[in-house]
Amino acid sequence: MKIGIFSDTYFPQVSGVATSIRTLKEQLEEMGNEVYLFTTTDPHSTDADDPTIIRLPSVPFISFTDRRVVMRGLFSTYNIAKKYGIEIVHIQTEFGVGFLGKFVASQLEIPIVHTLHTKYEDYVHYIAKGHLIHPGMIKYMMRMFLHNLNYIICPSQMVYDTVNSYGVKIPKRIISTGIDVTKYDRPDITDEMIYDLRSKLGISDDEKMLLSLSRISSEKNIQEVISAMPEIVKSVPAKLVIVGDGPYRQNLEELVDDLSLKDYVQFTGMIDAEETPIYYRAADFSISASVSETQGLTYTESIASGTPIIATDNPYLESVVSAPAFGHLYKSDEKLSDAVIIAVNDTPKMTKDLLDDKLYKISSEYFGKQVYQLYIDTIISYDYNDGRNSKEESFSELVLKTPISMAKEVAKAPKQLSKMAKKAGKSLKIYGDEENDDIDSSEL
Repeated sequence: MKIGIFSDTYFPQVSGVATSIRTLKEQLEEMGNEVYLFTTTDPHSTDADDPTIIRLPSVPFISFTDRRVVMRGLFSTYNIAKKYGIEIVHIQTEFGVGFLGKFVASQLEIPIVHTLHTKYEDYVHYIAKGHLIHPGMIKYMMRMFLHNLNYIICPSQMVYDTVNSYGVKIPKRIISTGIDVTKYDRPDITDEMIYDLRSKLGISDDEKMLLSLSRISSEKNIQEVISAMPEIVKSVPAKLVIVGDGPYRQNLEELVDDLSLKDYVQFTGMIDAEETPIYYRAADFSISASVSETQGLTYTESIASGTPIIATDNPYLESVVSAPAFGHLYKSDEKLSDAVIIAVNDTPKMTKDLLDDKLYKISSEYFGKQVYQLYIDTIISYDYNDGRNSKEESFSELVLKTPISMAKEVAKAPKQLSKMAKKAGKSLKIYGDEENDDIDSSEL
């Protein structure tokens, strides 16, 4: 099968979406498929020689500069997709490249599926500090964007429930992103390597190492973990190791100073990918207080390493923490410090049989097979229904259900975003190849 994946974000940008896309692309290719990824340019990318990755001219996203916004390339994208004989489009983001994917599928008259990775209500503050788009608009914007799709992939029960709450009637299937478990199930990691790392981090044998590994941003809620540390260390000899970097790091460092926690909390910054499994194995627990995760690959990475997790309860994690040995989930009305103490005292060891069964369920192989089966089902349904989706509302019905005041706000947002991106492009003098890129983002 020839598959076109469309995404506004991909490596070297670090995100769960980028990781999910690479995992899926590699797994589908291992199964014998041709996979072409259409994404944004990035000054740090190293895949210029890879013909299966098509980079479209882009500029940094306003207020979120490590992400990119496509500037042009509508017809050239269509021509490339047609040349490669794309049979199905899979879009992974809801911005410029996502719209390009919808255009390509429409023009080539092929089915289109979409993975909804992000709960945008938790991220609108990144866009013009929340003045351009507010949470109440998300429902209507998503309904407009998801219109005319054939299938929606939800990485978790949480996303499935969220999409249903938007009133979207398009068929949906829950498929959690898998990971390459061989990177984390590492028998080559010795006790000596673990001891050396813990010693370097200043963690003694009788202390519990709590590991926070993620992009450091406000929605990750690492501040709650830090704030709980004074109570935790009264009952449990523990230290918190924060791995990663991001725009909220300085705020967290100031919080550590304010709470006099320098002896109990340390920041490592970014680490090499090869070191990540050693950090997981060295930790006693991975810990997260985030309430914005729709899938959270670090959770499955930790469990694949044999390290249980402590995290905020949600429908997605209930399927991940399917046995007490995999960790402890705490409710919103519980104190995080109490959750850590319970986890330390009550979490049993993982057995080999329990872990082996979990490793397959969270593997990239299982993930790839599930997505490929969905592609097959979508193509069969598309052909049978002549491309129509009998369950979906017409666009006019959709518009009639949108309050007039909200519809005006939703209609303004793409134009305002386009103007902001265009202005950024002029200031950075990034336009791409005029000969190959026929239209700018304002014409999408």
